[in-house]
Amino acid sequence: MFIVYQIIIILIVLLLPLTVHKVEKNLEIFLFIMGIISASISHFFGPEKVWSLHLIKEGLIEPIKITLAVLIAGFLFKRFRQPITSGIIKSEGILGSHIFTFLFIVILGLISSIITAIIAAIVLTEIISVLPLDRKFEIRMTIITCFAIGIGAALTPVGEPLSTIAVAKLRGEPYHADFFFLFRHLWFYIIPAVVILGIFGAFVRAQQPKNGTLQSKQLVEEGTKDILVRSGKVYLFVMALLFLGSGFKPVIDMYIVPLGDIALYWINTVSAILDNATLASAEISPKMRIDQIQFALMGLLISGGILIPGNIPNIISASKLNISSKEWAKFGVPLGIVLLIGYFIVMCAFKTG
Repeated sequence: MFIVYQIIIILIVLLLPLTVHKVEKNLEIFLFIMGIISASISHFFGPEKVWSLHLIKEGLIEPIKITLAVLIAGFLFKRFRQPITSGIIKSEGILGSHIFTFLFIVILGLISSIITAIIAAIVLTEIISVLPLDRKFEIRMTIITCFAIGIGAALTPVGEPLSTIAVAKLRGEPYHADFFFLFRHLWFYIIPAVVILGIFGAFVRAQQPKNGTLQSKQLVEEGTKDILVRSGKVYLFVMALLFLGSGFKPVIDMYIVPLGDIALYWINTVSAILDNATLASAEISPKMRIDQIQFALMGLLISGGILIPGNIPNIISASKLNISSKEWAKFGVPLGIVLLIGYFIVMCAFKTG
């Protein structure tokens, strides 16, 4: 019976932020409550006890690193905003809007595997806030770049929790995964995806009406309270995703892990609302063939950009730029579907197993 309850939770998490304005405006609190309910359902009705001191400790401690990064970066950008703004204006003036857009998406997407997806997302929000984009194009550029960051960060175990966990799970026999394991086995999927997103971003930028210059954009000066509130929201958001992931883990273990590579690829679209690191932890095994690992990870990475809860860059960017769940889904869902279908065709064509 607990499976039915968890399916209901998934549907609520998917639909309410898109249909109920109050939920959309208080997404962090809503997901936190849903996380507690999901974990409690699995604890009392599932095959194993979910709530423990370890989970509570993890929920309290795990978000601290991300929150501190957001907090410190917020104050640094507040302090040095003027030279940063001037540098962005000068760079775009020299390169032109199309080349600048392409380069900043591709560079942020690839370098996120070294500087982490968190820092890349913070840099993204500062660049986007300076560019002369109206609301619609600001949202689109943000989503495209978050897709690039979320996918590109998986090239090394430093980039994001998903890649860290995947490498840790495959460190022993037969793969002996090292720092460059994911790069060797995924670069031919990930790098083209980031480049394609860069080209698409430049194309989208070209559609922006020529209605002003960089200098004419009104920049809102952030106060200390704004930075603190945003950091608090990120903290609660990450905690909520940890509880949701723990609540859904028994379902993942029972019904998702045993699936084949193609089924895993499509089932992993659930990472649009769940922590993809939790899914990777449950799914990735040294018993899997390399093509199974590729299908599972690419399904997780692409789906992570579809909705705001899908990955940390989305959460940080949506919080900083005040992008609602509905605004994100309007562009993120179709873009994600196109990428998923495109990569499914390509990966099936090159499937080795």
